[in-house]
Amino acid sequence: MTTRQSETGAELPPAGTATGPVPAAEAPATFRDVFAVGEYRVLWLAMVLSLVGDQIAVVALTWLVYDTSNSPLLAAATYSISFLPWIIGGPLLSGLADRLPRRELMVACDVVRAGLVLAMVVPGAPIWVLCVLLFAAEALSPPFGAARAALMPDVLPDDRYVIGTAVNNVTQMLGQVAGFAGAGILVAVLRPSASLAINAVTFLVSAALIWFGVRHRPPARGERAALGGLLPDALAGLRLLLRRRDLRSLAGFGLLCVFYVVPEGLAVPYTRELGGGPVAAGLMLAAAPFGSAVGGLAFGRLVAPARRLRLMAPLAVLSCAVLVLCALRPSLPVVLVVLVASGLASAYQLAANAAFVSAVPPQARGQAFGIVQAAMNVGQGVTIIAAGAAAQLWSPAWVIAAVGVLGAGAASWLATDARRGETSP
Repeated sequence: MTTRQSETGAELPPAGTATGPVPAAEAPATFRDVFAVGEYRVLWLAMVLSLVGDQIAVVALTWLVYDTSNSPLLAAATYSISFLPWIIGGPLLSGLADRLPRRELMVACDVVRAGLVLAMVVPGAPIWVLCVLLFAAEALSPPFGAARAALMPDVLPDDRYVIGTAVNNVTQMLGQVAGFAGAGILVAVLRPSASLAINAVTFLVSAALIWFGVRHRPPARGERAALGGLLPDALAGLRLLLRRRDLRSLAGFGLLCVFYVVPEGLAVPYTRELGGGPVAAGLMLAAAPFGSAVGGLAFGRLVAPARRLRLMAPLAVLSCAVLVLCALRPSLPVVLVVLVASGLASAYQLAANAAFVSAVPPQARGQAFGIVQAAMNVGQGVTIIAAGAAAQLWSPAWVIAAVGVLGAGAASWLATDARRGETSP
């Protein structure tokens, strides 16, 4: 999840030990501090392999379905399957990250995903079977991601967690671009079935890295935690987030992404309105992620821990408010600058994430991350669809500006609510 700390820059709970130098409390950690931790290097490499593997599976299977059926609808439906598991799997299966040893859960998810992907290679499998297998494989992404997110504060205590999160975010952004491009080349050079076999290998290598490179830790709820009751766990996690004002506010700051992601969903119609072509649309799609990557690295590395939380609310407001400039109908270069600025300001999510980790009880960390991540994924999809519907009636520029106003208003309300909570008994 991308979320939060305290006015004094409260330290993260020392839930585990990590090798490598411990940075001074008042100075930001460095990239060297982070990559000096052997367990983090393993988790980072495993994340890259899983990310690439997921994208190879989606691209290869989508191509295979289209090649078999010659149906754009079936191909699009196959691609959309990669997003669906978060709706159910996010809230429900993420609780496994608190009930089971997190290292072992990640390894099991990778091994099972490798088996499911290999099953897709069987010749002559019906399309519906391929879709079911893909859905099952993608359904393991929420518990894997929740376990990794919940394990990160144990592997990277203190300010190293913030820098590690920034590196992960940048890796995911760059990995998505490189992964999809690489998957397309791989499927073009090899048969889709061969690409899927390579995908299975990436999951197995990831499992081996985690098993041998990350040490065992007992389940957050104790060795005797039962495996049943995932639905009650999800409801309990939701009650925890809604009951506590600090967690509610921090989760709200994370969910602001549903507003500033809208320009990506309207990039193509907005580009055409400005008279641009596919290249301009690509630049518009890349502008905010580029700003977010640069902003995240700079915010984590150059801003002192105690100052990050104080900048969280102003940057959150700015990440949405700057989009209002689109109402002035600027030229494409100016729009790109606006989107980069929005991405830069979205670096506040690092402070939100750190504070959220510090505030959530360790035994509920995986469940809480899963619920908020699911809400973010679903919320972004719903908001983009709603914005697309609005752009059928009004100019995309006006829609983006209106969304910016709504997001800035929501961020301002969250900041006020958080201050109210700090002054209440």
